[in-house]
Amino acid sequence: MTPRGSTAVTFAILPVKRFDAAKQRLGHALAAGTRRALAESMLTDVLMALRRTEAVDDVLLVTSEPAADAIGRGYGARVIEDTEEDGQSAAAMIGVGYALEAGATRVLLVPGDCPALDPSELTALLAPPVAGRGVTLVADRHGTGTNALVLAPPDVIEPAFGEDSRARHEAAAAAAGVPCTVDQVPTLALDIDTLDDLAELRRMLAERRGGAAHTRGMLSRLAGRERE
Repeated sequence: MTPRGSTAVTFAILPVKRFDAAKQRLGHALAAGTRRALAESMLTDVLMALRRTEAVDDVLLVTSEPAADAIGRGYGARVIEDTEEDGQSAAAMIGVGYALEAGATRVLLVPGDCPALDPSELTALLAPPVAGRGVTLVADRHGTGTNALVLAPPDVIEPAFGEDSRARHEAAAAAAGVPCTVDQVPTLALDIDTLDDLAELRRMLAERRGGAAHTRGMLSRLAGRERE
């Protein structure tokens, strides 16, 4: 993907932890190998959705996971090594620094575990013209976390993901004196951490056609094992 000459040059940034450390809260229900395969499937579907989003000019994947590196390069992402492995926020800042040096005027920080991500919803999120400095926040389905941030310019605030991060990001925007818009993006609101999240993902995918092909296949295999 290359810039299209628009007023905003938008880079999507995906911080991705090592797959062996992914989805620990599913550990009581899914074996380590299954959790790893699920993480790979979800990341692949997120990358595919981003490639289909016209408003995204380039994708940066920040990771220390070799398999994620290979998947990212296979889908045209620029891969940046996360040498610190100091969490999602720190990895996001590595991506922000790279994006600024590469000429981005806006970044989208998005997780690799929202496999239902709909490119049309993402296009709508990025559609408003960039007018000065600002933050757009997409909350998680519980309303307290942050599943995506749109930052213009990329360093307008410092990301602070984790529990209750919505309030931290709103406070950071206020402290920086910039507007913070909370947008509704249903397919971005669902990230996968628990069995309840997996059940909600199954329901969401059952109600729509297309998308999330790799994760759908993984869930189908899991359902087959449950019936055995």
